[in-house]
Amino acid sequence: MKQTRIKSKQFKQELQAAGYSEEQISISKKDSIIVCEDKDQQVKIIKINNQIAFFYYSEKLIPTLKFLQKYPNLLKKVTVDMGAIKFVAGGADIMRPGIKKIDQDITKDQIVAIVDETHGTAICLGKALLDTQEMQSKQTGKSLKNVHFIGDKIWNLI
Repeated sequence: MKQTRIKSKQFKQELQAAGYSEEQISISKKDSIIVCEDKDQQVKIIKINNQIAFFYYSEKLIPTLKFLQKYPNLLKKVTVDMGAIKFVAGGADIMRPGIKKIDQDITKDQIVAIVDETHGTAICLGKALLDTQEMQSKQTGKSLKNVHFIGDKIWNLI
């Protein structure tokens, strides 16, 4: 894997361009920030202080599930019922019947955290296929595409 060190200032600009604010994530000049790419450029990740914190999905900068444990309010949330967890945690897309609660102002194609209803812990990250109003009005069908879950390629790099 090719590794390139970048300055915190450059990474902060990248975070802002991706829609994250400095209030959400604290990065200092002392933090070690490294961009890692594999030879085929299929996986591009960002390590902060030797921890995989972000990865790129369709050119978008996305936090990892481990990083979300440190910054749980980084993404909007969709809550799923306990019956959906084993499927979602295994990589399945999120279907409307399993959704219990939807944060306001989610837009189509936005990356959101999928959390369980008991603990509120992120079990995967999903790409919204519908906006909040469309999700609330539907009773069936796919609502979110699963893009990062426990045990996937990114998780196993961690």
